[in-house]
Amino acid sequence: MPEGIPDYATHYHVGARPPFLNLSDLSDEELDPVLAALGAERAAGRSSRVFGRHYMELRRRTEDKLRRLFVEGGGAPSRRAPHYFVLGASKWYEGLAGGMEAVVVKLADLPPDATSVTYPDSFTAMGQGADLGLHHEPRPYHDTVFRLGHLPDLVARYGLPVDEAGGYEGYAHQPFEKYIEIQLWTDEPVAAHLPPSTVGT
Repeated sequence: MPEGIPDYATHYHVGARPPFLNLSDLSDEELDPVLAALGAERAAGRSSRVFGRHYMELRRRTEDKLRRLFVEGGGAPSRRAPHYFVLGASKWYEGLAGGMEAVVVKLADLPPDATSVTYPDSFTAMGQGADLGLHHEPRPYHDTVFRLGHLPDLVARYGLPVDEAGGYEGYAHQPFEKYIEIQLWTDEPVAAHLPPSTVGT
């Protein structure tokens, strides 16, 4: 990568749980108790993440659009929903919950035909939350799924997002331009980190 652009991506996860646990891999029956547990963590002050059925509706809409645009742009996903990373590191994401840990991968180790990029995170970039009452300010780079090879031009044109820890209160209802997101649509580069039952899902 050109100077100034991180050459790695980071997947953050709560240290008490394995990395790459994906809500989108769960059935409706499996999802309900997990969402309840995540809601309890937030109520107890251990996490600032906002989950729930409203969140899952938005997530599924977002992932459907994200995958469709990726395929239309020549991508070849093997997963229905991706594994999520941030480009480089993010103080803001790291502070979302206590005890965060990270898995770091080199961008060079990610397969180009199974890796996509949004600026900023995909929820904001895909703009599916407006009719659910979420704030959205369209930007020129929204509604677009980029490839890894687009990163130099993308950053040259728009710069890197400003990353600052804090500001979690009501973040889901505010303009959100915190980081560039990397989506990995295959298990292969991270298979060593996955629970055996999830590989290939």
